[in-house]
Amino acid sequence: MHRARRHSAVHSTVTETPVITTSGLSKVYRSRGREVTALDGVDLHVREGEVYGVLGQSGAGKSTLIRCVNLLERPTSGTVTVAGQDLTALAGRGPRAGRSLRQARSRIGMVFQHFNLLSARTVQDNVELPLEILGVSGRERSRRALELLDLVGLGDKAKAYPAQLSGGQKQRVGIARALAGDPKVLLSDEATSALDPETTRAILELLRDLNRQLGLTVLLITHEMDVVKTICDSAALMRGGRIVESGTVPELLATPGSELAQALFPVGGEPSAADRTVIDVTFHGDAATRPVISELARTYNIDISILGAAMDTVAGKQVGRMRIELPGRFEENVVPIGFLREQGLQVDVADTAQPAPAAATLLKEGAK
Repeated sequence: MHRARRHSAVHSTVTETPVITTSGLSKVYRSRGREVTALDGVDLHVREGEVYGVLGQSGAGKSTLIRCVNLLERPTSGTVTVAGQDLTALAGRGPRAGRSLRQARSRIGMVFQHFNLLSARTVQDNVELPLEILGVSGRERSRRALELLDLVGLGDKAKAYPAQLSGGQKQRVGIARALAGDPKVLLSDEATSALDPETTRAILELLRDLNRQLGLTVLLITHEMDVVKTICDSAALMRGGRIVESGTVPELLATPGSELAQALFPVGGEPSAADRTVIDVTFHGDAATRPVISELARTYNIDISILGAAMDTVAGKQVGRMRIELPGRFEENVVPIGFLREQGLQVDVADTAQPAPAAATLLKEGAK
């Protein structure tokens, strides 16, 4: 029950057990003799207890993906497994969801971008709606709805109507409603993109708290890099209906040439002359607080120019990237670069002639 889970003192931890798996997932729309491929063989593995972010530009397929996870969209091919159940096997051949699929879907919470609240119902009634559909008795519906509203910080708004709420409060109602079926999985479809930055931070903190307190696995789509920085344990980049890059955030930050890492921590800067070596250095853990660059300058008696730097906290851990310039060509700096790598740093030689990675444009993209 929600009450027991909510008051548990044990915070959820990420395990290696996948709770959401898609295999070869494809979705093709057909209209007037034309075919449009929205998903093209997507393999996704979301581990139990983690917050997983899917990023992509408009038309990348991320909205279709999350709607296929709970089969609001029927995949053309491939499989979707959630909490050990193959939802595609439950779907059958008809256009309407059968009883088994409806029961499985009731255990998957869904939070929408534009709230989707019923204006004629009170806040409490909106939260009770999925319980009413499930046939839960009136007294139990009321008890659980009030408990959930208290959980999301709206215990005093039960009798209010959606028109009387702010955007952030409406989204909190949407989250409470998504939790009504006591789900193991929570899906978030651009839940913060319609909110101002301060409200966005509050909603993200709420999602992270629910992830930890209730043991929820959260799959969200977003175009905002700050969402990944703030709450995501893992992330994937979609392009053209495919996942082109994925992994835990630490793995991505440690991967040479990672588009997501460069978009999360964009650093720039051009060499001052042709005979210079420009490198990007990524700092993790203890190395993020050590004076490694000054140690390098003293050890090898070389002048180092800092061209750009970014430092932030990701999933509660300090991470930073820095672009520095070393005198001389690469062949003359093999030893200093080796020194940095011996300190546990990720070091990539920057190709300053290349344009910014495509993922960086997500910072400016709107959601569709």
